[in-house]
Amino acid sequence: MTLNSESPSTSNRDWFFPSQSFNVPRSPARRFFSPYPRTTTSFQNSSSNFTSPLAVPRTLRRRISHRRRIQNSAGATTDEIGGNSNDAVLIQSEDCPSSGNKRTTSAHKKYTDFVRWRMACVIAMVVMCFTSLLHKNFSLQYQVSDLQDEFSTLNARLRHCNISDSIDIIDSTPEHNISSASLKITALILSLMMLSLPLVFIKYMEYISNVRRQLDNTTEELSLNKRLAYRVDVFLSFHPYAKPLTLLIATLLLISLGGLALFGVTDDSIADCLWLSWTYVANSGNHTNSEGIGPRLVSVSVSFGGMLIFAMMLGLVSDAISEKFDSLRKGRSEVVEQNHTLILGWSDKLGSLLNQLAIANESLGGGTVVVMAERDKEEMELDIAKMEFDFRGTSVICRSGSPLILADLKKVSVSKARAIVVLAEDGNADQSDARALRTVLSLTGVKEGLRGHIVVELSDLDNEVLVKLVGGDLVETVVAHDVIGRLMIQCARQPGLAQIWEDILGFENCEFYIKKWPQFHGMQFEEVLISFPDAIPCGIKVASSGGKIILNPDDSYLLQEGDEVLVIAEDDDSYAPAPLPMVQGGNLPKNLIIPKTTERILFCGWRRDMEDMILVLDAFLAHGSELWMFNEVCEKEREKKLTDGGLDISRLANIILVNREGNAVIRRHLESLPLESFGSILILADESVEDSAIQADSRSLATLLLIRDIQPNSPIGYPGLWCWGFGIGPYLVY
Repeated sequence: MTLNSESPSTSNRDWFFPSQSFNVPRSPARRFFSPYPRTTTSFQNSSSNFTSPLAVPRTLRRRISHRRRIQNSAGATTDEIGGNSNDAVLIQSEDCPSSGNKRTTSAHKKYTDFVRWRMACVIAMVVMCFTSLLHKNFSLQYQVSDLQDEFSTLNARLRHCNISDSIDIIDSTPEHNISSASLKITALILSLMMLSLPLVFIKYMEYISNVRRQLDNTTEELSLNKRLAYRVDVFLSFHPYAKPLTLLIATLLLISLGGLALFGVTDDSIADCLWLSWTYVANSGNHTNSEGIGPRLVSVSVSFGGMLIFAMMLGLVSDAISEKFDSLRKGRSEVVEQNHTLILGWSDKLGSLLNQLAIANESLGGGTVVVMAERDKEEMELDIAKMEFDFRGTSVICRSGSPLILADLKKVSVSKARAIVVLAEDGNADQSDARALRTVLSLTGVKEGLRGHIVVELSDLDNEVLVKLVGGDLVETVVAHDVIGRLMIQCARQPGLAQIWEDILGFENCEFYIKKWPQFHGMQFEEVLISFPDAIPCGIKVASSGGKIILNPDDSYLLQEGDEVLVIAEDDDSYAPAPLPMVQGGNLPKNLIIPKTTERILFCGWRRDMEDMILVLDAFLAHGSELWMFNEVCEKEREKKLTDGGLDISRLANIILVNREGNAVIRRHLESLPLESFGSILILADESVEDSAIQADSRSLATLLLIRDIQPNSPIGYPGLWCWGFGIGPYLVY
């Protein structure tokens, strides 16, 4: 092959690219895998610099001869391919790589991974060999020192013993030394293998993961390392004792490895080495007594591992203690009580309820009240501590939880409670009653059953039927809004009745008690009336009617088995039946019927159940009485609300509705009313501020003060005038 003298090379490149005049067939594979960059320099333009074939460098000649050998080995196939075909193949191989090239790249990558893995194995083998040689050196030094010591010992023995005995000792000592040295080498190698085993396992898992991804041609599949880490995480999270167990296993492994390593570098027995390893783990300062390079390296390593394990143990203990204190602080612990009073929910009425329970439990030496609400335990305890009354020996326990969750109900021992009180939430009446209904459903679903009865506070009278339908005989409902409205009407018509209700419904003085007396079976109620010198019988709880209470039954009513007597007494243990006294008959006074007179009553404010209060007044008042309604609701909207509530104004038989629009906290609006003509004035908590107890009470108090201030300026006095300010509390103001 000759070079064209007109196309010399203009650069110092090691590879020479011939022009088309050489007519050398180019292999696509050889051209594609060429490690040298392609050039676009024309050889014809650089012919002036190439003078002779002898000027070609030696490296270029070898490469040209190599290309000639490739051309000769191509054979007939190469001769058939023309210059244009060669160019086409060249373009295809350079610009559009074929599938064969991809397979070659994949094989190259696999080969690279194989080389890396082989290098890792070689490095591991070299490290192990170096460690073995190092141990062999140390062991030989120890053997030499041992032999010297034994030699001096034998010389001393030869002076006092027979020659035959010394010969036996000399013959048996080398065999013992050889067996001991082999055991020590084996122990050291075993400890090193156990230390390197996790690293080898991790590298092997990585290698397997890479091979699988290459074979499956996917990159989305998780590696085995990630899967293994996920399984370990699940195990530690699912099992409560996984962390202490893992720490114990790690401690045992560290003691075992340290004992084997110490057995390999010292002359002590395996038991002594294990005990020494434990001392290094338990106290990192014990390694300072080690002598020699080998024992010092092993002792430092074991002490370092012991410090790590000790730090992990401290972390686990600290986390466990912190978690326990957090559960106690946040009210997550279980209440172990019996015959306690359970209050579910939180509202502004809780203070009055706790006060009455404390007074009721005083005769028993105190009791236990458990409060569970969806609030923080510390906040509840702080609010209860701010209540300025004496608990009289009653302890209040707070827990955070939801009454809708059975696990939280079991946490407060709901099945062992003497009584369960469900408080209504402040705010929307329908939402509060819906939550109370779901709470009753949760209580009825307790598998252990309920020992005590349930008292549920509702906000709307229309929802009472649903709660009784779900709870059955276990549930007693109290519609506080409706009860307070009825009490207000009765107290407005009977001055002084408010004080009586306050004394009877509380535990300060006398209150209602229900108890069964078997000696009254078969007696008439008129005989029961005079059987209690320290109590006043008021009614009967009839067992045959499902516990229905009859107030003031007929004198001829015969008490049946299971009936209970309702009395008014100072305490549940302050009364008892006595023998029947002698009673002399008499005549009743005449003209006991007092004729009704027309009245005029003023309502200041607007309540949700205004239609119910109007119906009660219509039943009590005389014909021709007037009911004035003074509030900010316009007249048309009032009629619409009353109609939607089920009141037909045209069917009112005894009262006449008079509407006045105005603000009850503005003085001039109140002065426009004929206040001197009203026999009773009821100040109601307005519906617009019902969600805020403080705002409702403030508004009622402001109205009361304005009316009292207007009273002296009136030309006519106010004999028998009662003003009652009502807040959501509730409380009474005279």
